[in-house]
Amino acid sequence: MIQIEHVTKTYSNAVRAVDDLNLSVNNGEIVGFIGPNGAGKTTTLKMLTGILKPDCGTIRINDYDIQKEPLKAKQEIGYIADSPDMFLRLKGIEFMNLISDIYKVPDDLRRKRMKTFAARFDLSEVLDKPMQSYSHGMRQKMMVAAALVHDPAVWILDEPLTGLDPKSAFALKNMMREHADAGNSVLFSTHVLEVAEKLCDKVIIINHGKTIFYGTLDELTAKYPDMDLEKIFLEMTAHE
Repeated sequence: MIQIEHVTKTYSNAVRAVDDLNLSVNNGEIVGFIGPNGAGKTTTLKMLTGILKPDCGTIRINDYDIQKEPLKAKQEIGYIADSPDMFLRLKGIEFMNLISDIYKVPDDLRRKRMKTFAARFDLSEVLDKPMQSYSHGMRQKMMVAAALVHDPAVWILDEPLTGLDPKSAFALKNMMREHADAGNSVLFSTHVLEVAEKLCDKVIIINHGKTIFYGTLDELTAKYPDMDLEKIFLEMTAHE
């Protein structure tokens, strides 16, 4: 479960990236995080994972306060950042083992999970090659596999489908649904509104760091009958 209560973040240039944000993602839910560029989505996700510290407010991951119990909270999280360009001098297998070591994944489980991810994302032939030789899409698939190798309860994903080929995108969407159906939490940002419409139990729409809608798609479309999610999004953000 993810809980955000009255969280605010202002940068040094006095730009308030997130403004009194409240949000919860219950166990068994997939929540889509939607907003224009600069709306505060990535800042929020980085605060959720402890990369950034909020100015005020409380963030809990499965009841662990990210500020007071950061290690316990982070052990619950699988995080896919908005850029896959990291640790590029490492081979894929070295990167997977590094993340497995950080989370203390036993050897037998890591081998099993690596084999599963390699099959799902067509990584088998590149695991022994440096990631700097990978395409953007291949790096993205490696970030997905590494983020999930410790079998985290809470998935926090920043544009996870960007750069993925259709087969890999389909596999990840299925994994997200399976994860939520098993009683876990998934929060992901996306610009692909059709994906949010088909995959999410709820959506949160933010603009200028503020929530302008949070609820189910049925609740959203009831306010804007005869409009698809893209048109609703454009209508809502046009007046903010």
